[in-house]
Amino acid sequence: MSELSLTTSPRKSMPRNARPVARQESVVQGDHWRFTVLTDSLIRVEWSDSGVFEDHCTQMVVDRDFEPAADIHMRQYEQDGLLVIDTPDVRLTYDRKPFTKEGLQITPKGMDGFCSTWHFGDNQHANLGGTARTLDGVDGSTEIGVGLNSPDGWSIIDDSATNILVMPDDPAYPQAMQGLQGIGIAPRAQHGIDLYFFGYGHRYRQAVQDFYRLTGATPLLPRFALGNWWSRYYPYSADEYTALMDRFHAEGVPFTTAVIDMDWHITDVDRAIGGGWTGYTWNRDLFPDPKAFLRDLHERGMKVTLNIHPRDGVRAFEEAYPKMAASMGVDAVKGETIEFDLTDPKFVDAYFDMHHDLEDEGVDFWWIDWQQGGLTKQVGLDPLWMLNHLHYLDSARDGRWPLTFSRYAGPGSHRYPIGFSGDTVVSWDSLRFQPYFTATASNIGYGWWSHDIGGHMMGIRDEELEARWYQLGTFSPINRLHSTNSLFNGKEPWNFHEPVRSAMTKILRLRQALVPYLYTMNWRNAAEGLELIEPMYWQHSDHGESYGVPNEYYFGSEMIVAPITDPMDDAAMRGKAKVWLPQGQWFDLFTGRRYQVADESGVQFHAWRTIDEVPVFAKAGGIVPMQSDDRSNAVANPEAMRLLVFPGADGQFTMREDDGRFRDNGDLAAMHTADTTIDFTWDQPSLRIGAVSGDATVVPARRSWQVTFRGVADTAVTLGGTPCETTYDAETLSLTVDLPATSVAEDLVLGFPDGLKLAENPVEHDIYALLKDAQMAYTIKEEAYGLLRTRGVKALHTLDTLEYTSRDNHGEHHYRMPEALTSAIEEILLRDC
Repeated sequence: MSELSLTTSPRKSMPRNARPVARQESVVQGDHWRFTVLTDSLIRVEWSDSGVFEDHCTQMVVDRDFEPAADIHMRQYEQDGLLVIDTPDVRLTYDRKPFTKEGLQITPKGMDGFCSTWHFGDNQHANLGGTARTLDGVDGSTEIGVGLNSPDGWSIIDDSATNILVMPDDPAYPQAMQGLQGIGIAPRAQHGIDLYFFGYGHRYRQAVQDFYRLTGATPLLPRFALGNWWSRYYPYSADEYTALMDRFHAEGVPFTTAVIDMDWHITDVDRAIGGGWTGYTWNRDLFPDPKAFLRDLHERGMKVTLNIHPRDGVRAFEEAYPKMAASMGVDAVKGETIEFDLTDPKFVDAYFDMHHDLEDEGVDFWWIDWQQGGLTKQVGLDPLWMLNHLHYLDSARDGRWPLTFSRYAGPGSHRYPIGFSGDTVVSWDSLRFQPYFTATASNIGYGWWSHDIGGHMMGIRDEELEARWYQLGTFSPINRLHSTNSLFNGKEPWNFHEPVRSAMTKILRLRQALVPYLYTMNWRNAAEGLELIEPMYWQHSDHGESYGVPNEYYFGSEMIVAPITDPMDDAAMRGKAKVWLPQGQWFDLFTGRRYQVADESGVQFHAWRTIDEVPVFAKAGGIVPMQSDDRSNAVANPEAMRLLVFPGADGQFTMREDDGRFRDNGDLAAMHTADTTIDFTWDQPSLRIGAVSGDATVVPARRSWQVTFRGVADTAVTLGGTPCETTYDAETLSLTVDLPATSVAEDLVLGFPDGLKLAENPVEHDIYALLKDAQMAYTIKEEAYGLLRTRGVKALHTLDTLEYTSRDNHGEHHYRMPEALTSAIEEILLRDC
């Protein structure tokens, strides 16, 4: 996996180590056409009327010189008057004429579907989707763009209209053609067709990894970004905001990132000179001492981002106006507005200089909350893409860890994380769409989505809806609570009644605890091109059932998540999620209940959970590292760790940590890292927490561990042969041992002298708990419980026949076994089938 680093000045926007020119041995071309075989499955398809082809970096593409060349196994030959390019994965045929459906086609090998051959110009009707620019105002679903993956085995990404990246002295682009001189973004001199054909069949993960080779890797995120974010569109004062942070601390609700929406700046603006959305001057009525306010948040362990809407330029009332006017050559006395114009390099310099002054006060990064319109003075240049591009480059200056917070601006936007999806309506329909929307974004390599958790505006107040949204947020790439400027739409847990309030607090603490796991997945994404969120069909493409659970996904290497996105059933007192589990053993992350899936086609069922539970399944042999402190804002490499270990198979997990410093423009090899490898052996049970390898100075010298084996029977545990004190929780089938602080240079080996066994699922206990809560006729409860105790799974087909009739002064009342209860009981009984 090649890495992408960009130079750190907005005047130098060329990717470092960019290699836009392909190897000649990969190219087959004629006078007006050119095919470049980048991998055995990835082909660039070009047509140029002038016969001149584009070999610069584009807004999307930065590398066409794939290594090693030996990875490409291409043959070209003539057959029946057609050019044939053949690789082990695809076959291209072409008639050497202007591109037509009849004359140009590519077929991925091994695919036998009706539409498994691409003909030039074909619609991608079966495409599995990518993502969208924004969810602003969306109540439910919206149209999403194409991604790299399709059951047909092919997809097309069109790069024909994007701008290119050039150096000021590039002889191929004389001064008249350079567009943004000094910035290096230019319209294409040659117009034509520039397509990328991805013919990866059902190798969905590899398609995205090779997309990263083409477009650049996703940068590593700073550790704080993986905790909880607090955001609300609300005119806070500094004292109100810090008092709120004090309340969160007292409640044990952790936040690592403070988002200050637009009211940080002056918004009461004369409409004659533009709206109040754009602003760069602190509102001193609300924030009399901005430096002290920002310093206070930093002392609480939080990073801070401020909201900006750059559309209306810089106006005369801004504190930055005199300095910026002097830089721009504008007469400050006349008070003329300095128009927002990213095609003017002089404006770009002055614009970022203004932001630097604010950063010197303590602003850590910027929320670029602007995406209206797609036009600039330069042909084909989207101002949103340009803002993301330049802000990300600028944020990396002077060795800073770069970060932006903005909307998606097309393929390649993963180079500028983090994305936010916009202002959704508060509704079950909106919640129901977001897991699918997040998962499909991985099909275009856009992994670090942030949604308005809890929904942004309008809609309805529904406490259950809010709790379920928080659960989605915890198992999302970024967890950012956000809401509109409404007295009634606060997201603070204490604004809700029990048990919702406790469920919210519990899940926010879990997100904080998961930072070590998430940060390792962050490294995995940056270094290997593996997504945190993977649709189920990525790893199980040959199982049709995996395509039928759009809201279920892999969450890193160890877990599967199926968020509940529908209201709970009144009778069952639980909400449900449709789940498909592949063959193997899976364990409920929270309760340790085991799902034994013997069928090669997997098993599909509804998972039923109370308001404080979410369906999360850990694989057999799964290892999930967490930090013990889940109530403070701290994200430093922890001294006290928790470890969840799941039985049934061997497992290994290597936890990656670093010193939190951004080096050499993001060169991962230059980072100071420390790895802790945890090995679990099942057949002859043992757990080894290995000594730290790499740079041990980046982690605490001594570290304590609380290790929980979930889904196991109670048994004895030793550390290096010495017996340990343990606790056992029968409710969650969990055996826990606390290991004292020990040097990280030492191996810790846990043994089980009496062996380690799987716990039996407490079927009768779980059925009783379900029926106890159920809102239904007592007579049917009792009859159902008796049948299930005596007949077990054989009683399932009779449950729906249970009914009861009562009579009173108002007549007869008929009761039947609720369908939801039958489904929930079926989940319990079928875990071992």
